[in-house]
Amino acid sequence: MHNRLRVLRAERGWSQAELGGHLGVSRQAVNAIETGKHDPSLPLAFKLARLFDLPIETIFNDDATGGDNGAQ
Repeated sequence: MHNRLRVLRAERGWSQAELGGHLGVSRQAVNAIETGKHDPSLPLAFKLARLFDLPIETIFNDDATGGDNGAQ
């Protein structure tokens, strides 16, 4: 699963540790999600969506859905 978490975090000037603090998870957990080594739980995905005020599908893109980000 691809995600925009690193970009969204950087736009706010947050470190991985700061984002983890907002979410109640470790910096390592944030890193694992950002790098695609771990998919977040559904409750954590909803927390991320609320934190960034975005729909979940704007943050996460399932590879099976064509993950080309609109490229033609």
